[in-house]
Amino acid sequence: MRILICDDDNLIIEQIQKYLKKYFEHNHIKCPETVCYTDGEALLADNGDKDILFLDIEMPGMNGIYVGKELKKKNENTIIFVVTSYSEYLDEAMRFHVFRYLSKPLEQQRFFRNLKDAIDLYHTMTVKIPIETRQGVHTLPASSIIAIEAMQRKVIVHTTQHDFESVHNMQYWNNVLPKNCFFQTHRSFIINFEHVIDFDHALIHMADNTFRAYLTKRKYSEFKRAYLLYLESTR
Repeated sequence: MRILICDDDNLIIEQIQKYLKKYFEHNHIKCPETVCYTDGEALLADNGDKDILFLDIEMPGMNGIYVGKELKKKNENTIIFVVTSYSEYLDEAMRFHVFRYLSKPLEQQRFFRNLKDAIDLYHTMTVKIPIETRQGVHTLPASSIIAIEAMQRKVIVHTTQHDFESVHNMQYWNNVLPKNCFFQTHRSFIINFEHVIDFDHALIHMADNTFRAYLTKRKYSEFKRAYLLYLESTR
């Protein structure tokens, strides 16, 4: 993981660095590489990974809105926090799918809560899942799995690439998949929230409406609550 900070105020940079250090020390985790910039031009020239970014809006030269849009064009999985005193930029920032909006002055506990959500999302997007078939083992990002389906005596792993017939049962998949983005909606289906288009009390439409999963009526409320929490964590 690589964390970047871009703000023309050195005091804010120092505060974010301090909070990052405290968060990782408190959780007994080695602090990731952290790189700081005071202008958007230097940030865009950085050729390294940009996993989590704390981005100011009001900066000399390129403003944060432009910089954020450019970064999202290069890698839509970059998790961007907008850090600013100017709430009027919120609507424009949301157009390039910022993760969260943090107001200055920064409040430590809110910073910690949002950082935890960002790290959870990062791990969900980057975790690799081995799919064992009779022919071999295929390793794919968890995000590429659309759903797991029990079909007669087979268990099919539907992915964005193609389908795999797993040697493991549904219980195995229910245990191995990340809980914050996968949900067993029916005895025959485990779905990935990331690929949900819409749903009603009986069906979930997924993957640009190319796939449908059953939703047990007694699980509807629990599923809706979990899905809305997932959406909240990705905003």
